[in-house]
Amino acid sequence: MAMATHDSGARWKTFLSEAKEQEITLLLSRQTASPVIDVSFHELTGFDPEFAEEILISPRLIISSGHKILSEICRDRGVDLDAMIRLSDLPKDTMRPLREIGSRDIDKLRSLDVIVTKMSQLKPRIHLAVFQCENCGETQQIDQTNESELVEPIRCPPDTGCGASIRGNDSTRFNLVMNISRMINNQWLEIQELPENVPSGAQPSRAQVLLEGDLVNKHLPGQRITANVIPVVRSEIKKNKKTPMFDIIYHMVSSTHESVPFTEIKISDEERAQIEDVAATDNLLQLMGNSIAPSIFANDKLRLIKRSLVLQLFGGVRRKTSDNNYLRGDIHILLMGDPGVAKSQLLNYMSNISPRGKFATGGGTTGAGLTAAAIRDTFGDGRFALEAGVLPLSDRGLAAIDEFDKISNEDKGSMHPAMEQQRIYVAKGGITATLPARCAILAAANPKGGRFSNRNENSSIMTSFEETGLPYPLASRFDLLWLIRDETETNTDTKIARHILNIRTSSVNENRSQDIDFETEREEGDNIFSTGVDGKKHLTMEFLRKYVAFAKRNYFPNLNEKAKLAIEEYYVSVRNDTAKQDRSAGAFENESEKDRVIPITARAIEALIRLTEAHARMHLKQVADETDANVALAVYKHWRDDSRIEDEAELQSGLSASKRNINQSIRKIIREICEERGGEAEITLIYNRARDFGIVESQVDDVISSMSINGEIYTPRGGTYRFAR
Repeated sequence: MAMATHDSGARWKTFLSEAKEQEITLLLSRQTASPVIDVSFHELTGFDPEFAEEILISPRLIISSGHKILSEICRDRGVDLDAMIRLSDLPKDTMRPLREIGSRDIDKLRSLDVIVTKMSQLKPRIHLAVFQCENCGETQQIDQTNESELVEPIRCPPDTGCGASIRGNDSTRFNLVMNISRMINNQWLEIQELPENVPSGAQPSRAQVLLEGDLVNKHLPGQRITANVIPVVRSEIKKNKKTPMFDIIYHMVSSTHESVPFTEIKISDEERAQIEDVAATDNLLQLMGNSIAPSIFANDKLRLIKRSLVLQLFGGVRRKTSDNNYLRGDIHILLMGDPGVAKSQLLNYMSNISPRGKFATGGGTTGAGLTAAAIRDTFGDGRFALEAGVLPLSDRGLAAIDEFDKISNEDKGSMHPAMEQQRIYVAKGGITATLPARCAILAAANPKGGRFSNRNENSSIMTSFEETGLPYPLASRFDLLWLIRDETETNTDTKIARHILNIRTSSVNENRSQDIDFETEREEGDNIFSTGVDGKKHLTMEFLRKYVAFAKRNYFPNLNEKAKLAIEEYYVSVRNDTAKQDRSAGAFENESEKDRVIPITARAIEALIRLTEAHARMHLKQVADETDANVALAVYKHWRDDSRIEDEAELQSGLSASKRNINQSIRKIIREICEERGGEAEITLIYNRARDFGIVESQVDDVISSMSINGEIYTPRGGTYRFAR
């Protein structure tokens, strides 16, 4: 400690004048945005190892001594600056989990891997206070190191002033002289430990961090940072009395934003070689599909769904255009299904397997919910502060949202930009902000009536989407929408029953599993492959997680010309084939432009590009070729066939082209009869004419009912209709 307090100034002076001369010159020329010099801990260790070690033990004294010495050097050279030193690149042994910081860490230098959840408004704070004695006018300076208390002088210095104290017969008062005192900007952050480090069943540890000077306004809720901090203690105050219990708050020394995603997943050279070997295997997509929730029996439909979930895991590449717009790379998928078809299990598995995956239920999210909230009294000052929800916290990962149909109306509205622009726009409590939400969304929705009603086989998936009660435009934000029906078929039912019984009997009793848990984990960590109860080989969860992180961290495929051509040909052919069919059927005669069938729009090209990039990334390729495009097209075509969406506008309005045409045809029939019969149309006549067009009576009743509700037509007497205008 003696060296730290007495010798640190001289050592700083030697280090700064020898190793940082160029940076000081730049500082004096006022070319830098803020008066700060970055000092890497490696540099200090190389220059003076003993001094560097001393900083880790007494950081507050030595770093504040460094600030003073740097400011003195600047003053000696004719520039009055409150210059600061930012110490970065701390050694690995200073890294601690947030939940383990305790009495041993107080006033030491520590590194924390955390996520920012809230931030306060910026506030100025005095760090060098100048007080003036009322009796004699003498001034004295006091350093303010405690942000929660203003330290005032007790007496005027007798050698330069009158020597009067604040108590006694000849007492004096001291006034704060604001224009000479030095102030610095301050801001509070709330940090939370990384979601993947929170033990099961535990609440994530939170802490408050004080930022000063150039560190303010550099962070956003939802960002992952490595914070280099000094933990300090402040006494708890209850009923205006200090208690022997202390709160820990953190003074930030410096911070680094995560530059490379998924650094929390460590991949050794041996594992890297194993990943590259697996990537070269045949039928990789099938192996990956088997690895998605292997305990769930996959019939033909579920096999297709698992294949699309694999591509969602890897995702496409997010790109920035020349006009500063961002093109989404993440693939969004919606699973609609009857109860008991393993939707929640699929979501749970996907959130566990995806790096940065988070699981939430639409019905159970409150407060910050899925997007963000403005919370009052966050830092005890009564102001609003932003709190990030599920989507910003799973930035660069996957958000699995169960019971998507039960999300709040407020969240439903903000989901549109969150899914397409991948940003969340907040305008609450006087705060307007934009938070990043660059995550894939896997959502599951249930029907309002408990089960999806039995539609005929040719009906579109949008008829089922209607039963979830979600707004139609939200459907167009998803790349793929799947409907999972609980259908009865003896052969499949036998296989499912056998599969569940086998899974149940081969699983380990929970009490016994605690004894062998460590051993199983070690085996699982060492193994690449595992075998399910159905005898199929699949990748272990831990290995698949590393595979996905490795692929997403290192591979950003571009489409080559052949891949582009394959997608272009499919898009053009589907649009033109439908147009030809309509022309040959005379569909455009007497038909307005809005009733034309547009089978797919440019949105489909975006989805196909993302699927192609995901397949190439899964194979660890930097260039996506024709093979990747063909797989993407196969996945997309299977989905189109299964969903039976004949017109892209159906995703926006919920009305299929045929349904729109029927509506138009019935309106036209009623109008023609009214013109012929003096402004009135009888229901029997409407039925007869509609039958000639292949329209059944129930469809006529539906349209007439909707026209009556809208006030288009009215009934002057039973079974007769007139137009209202």
